[in-house]
Amino acid sequence: MLENEKSVPKQTFKRLPEYLTFLRGMAEEGVINISAPIVAKGLNLNEVQVRKDLAAVSESGGKPRTGYLLRDLILDIEKYLGYDNVKDAIIVGVGHLGSALISFEGFKNHGLNVVAGFDTNEKLIGTEVHGKKIFPIDRISEICKSSNVHIGIVTVPDKYAQEICNIMVESGILAIWNFAQVHLKVPDNIIVQNENLAASLAILSKSIKKTQLNK
Repeated sequence: MLENEKSVPKQTFKRLPEYLTFLRGMAEEGVINISAPIVAKGLNLNEVQVRKDLAAVSESGGKPRTGYLLRDLILDIEKYLGYDNVKDAIIVGVGHLGSALISFEGFKNHGLNVVAGFDTNEKLIGTEVHGKKIFPIDRISEICKSSNVHIGIVTVPDKYAQEICNIMVESGILAIWNFAQVHLKVPDNIIVQNENLAASLAILSKSIKKTQLNK
């Protein structure tokens, strides 16, 4: 997480990207002003909570009756999340998942620019995926340091994840987005965001069962 002048609860921080997506959609429809009740209704959230969330990150604040100036609110949320300053990242492990992530254009809307991929597969090294060149693992340090990259995405098999993590840390990576299903050991100053796909699937399955039982 980036340092900000104001801090918000973790749950509020997690909701901000959802607000941003909704607000951008409203802006595309030509909306000029937006209120907390409209956002709450559009996202099926608690109105009081939405008011608190938006007030916590808005620089200008909302006004009675008219609400927030939509353009300014979007900029405030982008600034808080760091989306107003695109950050470069690398991906290590260019299999199906890694290739899909490299090819995902939507990252740029959220402040992430994947500059290169790394792999051990000789057939991939030297090729390009969606315009991004694939390098051998032993060039991670060189490229991260020369390009001042501080974000690393791990999409390698679980048994190699810690080794890759160690290389990233030694190369100056400060934040790691981990798709491997293992707990990575890192120094205290390194941020790790674990993306547990199996856990997410379990939550979806359980939610479906509950919905079926309540019918």
